[in-house]
Amino acid sequence: MTASLFAPATALAQNKAAPADMAQSPAADRTAHSQLEYFFNALGWIYTLIFTVDSFFFVALVVMNFLALRREAVHPAALVQKFETYLNEKRFREAFELAKADPSLLGQVLAAGMSKVSVGYDEAVSAMQETGAAETLSLEQRLSYIALVASISPMIGLLGTVDGMVEAFQEIAIRDTPPPPNILARGVAKALVTTLFGLWLAIPAMLIYTVFKNWLQSLVAEAGTTAGRLMERFAGAGNKK
Repeated sequence: MTASLFAPATALAQNKAAPADMAQSPAADRTAHSQLEYFFNALGWIYTLIFTVDSFFFVALVVMNFLALRREAVHPAALVQKFETYLNEKRFREAFELAKADPSLLGQVLAAGMSKVSVGYDEAVSAMQETGAAETLSLEQRLSYIALVASISPMIGLLGTVDGMVEAFQEIAIRDTPPPPNILARGVAKALVTTLFGLWLAIPAMLIYTVFKNWLQSLVAEAGTTAGRLMERFAGAGNKK
């Protein structure tokens, strides 16, 4: 009899607790939504567009440089093996055509050296150095745009900081009485959020640029060593006059 009296009360308590538990998930969604809405309202249309374009540009540069700095794009092992096989078989024309058709840095360096072997070994080495420097410069120029993102993103954030503070002080200047805190918070929010987004872009860009640059230097050094080793057999070639 006691259990039957308390059972409805227990069921009622459970029914009252259920809506509170179910409300936790929508509350979390509202928090996330309000956070994004806060960022968008703080940035405004102009800075939202600027940072969106900057972000897409940064991602595209990372993908493009990653593909350009693959080992197969700079120092392909298959090219080295086949080129060396042709040299061992004294099939120099085939070796030259193989290197010339390969778009990698190593392929272009070897092709430049082979094109000058008939003139002399020193001329071949000079041609390889010039081609290697030109190919390396092209890769470095492409990589430098990541450094540009790392440099310009904080500047955009700083511009937003100054812009936001000007808005906040303008509200103070045009009013006879102190403005409400929520009015001042708009300018302060723009100042802080633009700085935040600028740093969010700049820090990964600086890190990725440093890693890619060291990676490029390592691959270029390896390609130079390999090219020198493969062309050593022509060291006795003298100038033909």
